Amino acid sequence: MMFLPTTMDEVKKLGWKQLDIILVSGDTYIDTSYNGTAIVGKWLYKHGFKVGIIAQPNIDDDSDITRLGEPKLYWGISGGCVDSMVANYTATKKKRRTDDFTPGGENNKRPDRAVIVYTNLIRRFFKNSPIPIVISGIESSLRRITHYDYWSNSLRRPIVFDAKADIISYGMGEKSMLQLANALKNNTPWEDIRGLCYISKEEKNGYLKLPSFEECKNDKYKFIEAFNTFYQNCDPITAKGLYQQCGDRYLIQNPPCENYTSEELDEIYSMDFERGVHPYYKKMGNVRALDTIRNSVTTHRGCYGECNFCAIAIHQGRTVISRTEDSIIKEVETLASAPKFKGYIADVGGPTANMYQIECAKKLKLGACRDRRCLYPEKCPALKINHTKQIDLLNKLKKIKNIKKIFIASGIRYDMILDDSKCGQLYLEDIIKDHVSGQMKIAPEHTEDKVLNLMGKQGKAPLKKFKDQFYQINNKLGMKQFLTYYLIAAHPGCDEKDMLDLKRFASRELKVNPEQVQVFTPTPSTYSTLMYYTEINPFTGKKLFVEKDNNRKQKQKDIVIPREDKFKKQNKRK
Repeated sequence: MMFLPTTMDEVKKLGWKQLDIILVSGDTYIDTSYNGTAIVGKWLYKHGFKVGIIAQPNIDDDSDITRLGEPKLYWGISGGCVDSMVANYTATKKKRRTDDFTPGGENNKRPDRAVIVYTNLIRRFFKNSPIPIVISGIESSLRRITHYDYWSNSLRRPIVFDAKADIISYGMGEKSMLQLANALKNNTPWEDIRGLCYISKEEKNGYLKLPSFEECKNDKYKFIEAFNTFYQNCDPITAKGLYQQCGDRYLIQNPPCENYTSEELDEIYSMDFERGVHPYYKKMGNVRALDTIRNSVTTHRGCYGECNFCAIAIHQGRTVISRTEDSIIKEVETLASAPKFKGYIADVGGPTANMYQIECAKKLKLGACRDRRCLYPEKCPALKINHTKQIDLLNKLKKIKNIKKIFIASGIRYDMILDDSKCGQLYLEDIIKDHVSGQMKIAPEHTEDKVLNLMGKQGKAPLKKFKDQFYQINNKLGMKQFLTYYLIAAHPGCDEKDMLDLKRFASRELKVNPEQVQVFTPTPSTYSTLMYYTEINPFTGKKLFVEKDNNRKQKQKDIVIPREDKFKKQNKRK
């Protein structure tokens, strides 16, 4: 195992004279498969490229950005695991004080619009350099076409224009970043590599034309048209390339990278990781995120839930690709054999934990359907839900030496458990008995069918049914686990009456006073954000109520969690 170098002394110790690729990140350098910069860096290194990392560079001078020199092939820039604006501001635009991916925890190292700032930093101190700048990660991926930016309350051009970068690598970047490195190394054309976007002076023959940036800015229905076309062309099997005019130039978006195979995911996650913070950054303070991700395991990528407020379908894809059982077992065995391992795996899961090894055979062959979703408004008959493989995997993991408990901290779709008539109850019983501690967290997001419909989620009936089954199993096992609920206030279409109805339903039917309510944040490239900006339901074309006043958004939240109750709970914990 090894860390990728962060200083020239480390580069020289490896016997290297110059790096091929330098990756710059808004997160500190944690060498783990939960850090996109680390995983792409290790993947490139595995395939023979000399890679270095500069994490959270000082943006006021050249002390950090120049310390590894100039790369031979390209710069790769990421804002981090979270969009920098989401990391830096709350839903009501208040500055966040803490950052779990920064040493010491103080939010003082990640600039706003980190991708743009870091690109400009390179342009400033490497003037007239011919080395291309590639922007990647979730911040770039979700801003790759014309998008609504909540923090400036405006439509912005594709980020590659504002960042003055050369290329975007969007979605999961291992394949496109490697293919690009090989093309640049061999001096061969890279413009047709899947998963890349770039700026062109001309349209691209055979690609679909999106309404231009100027059209989107002047006409909200044109923006809806652009987003619908964009969304429908995110599946690798069915997608066509896209282009969008911005002024006198064009954004070119190649089709997405092909779906990964299970074997490819196994190879990626079998790479050696230090599972710690690089010593250069470790001396700066504790990194809170490491407490969770150090002993967590990713079982799959992708999500077909397609909640309208979530960008996973755009970034990771709507097709679930699972690692093999053997690969996951080997990783847990490695974790369990570490000298300081205390017996606890923090998470075994993915975007949605119980989608592991469950996918539609039709979709795997023909691509995602254009005329319906897998789970909304109800489960598609073509999707066969069976939790057997997950139960088998968890049973095998529990038997590994030194394992005391394995937690499932990733989200669980309770509607999928209800739809599994063969072993859904067995799976739920297993989770309650062995894989949660005291409480199980689920995310109904709301309880009122009107709002749930706009969120792309099933109505409240499944929630009530699941709650009853959960407590029936607890009684059967003689346990006292309980449910906690993640809820959203001020989603487009939601008003104060809906929050009052939510409060009543929670009290009457769920027998709880919710403690986990967040105000909706309009992040780029989601249908909910499209609703927020346009105040139009994009599926019906009808006008939609949208709460945009931050004080009234907070009031919606306060209906469910009065501020005085919140402060009482905080003081009690102290």
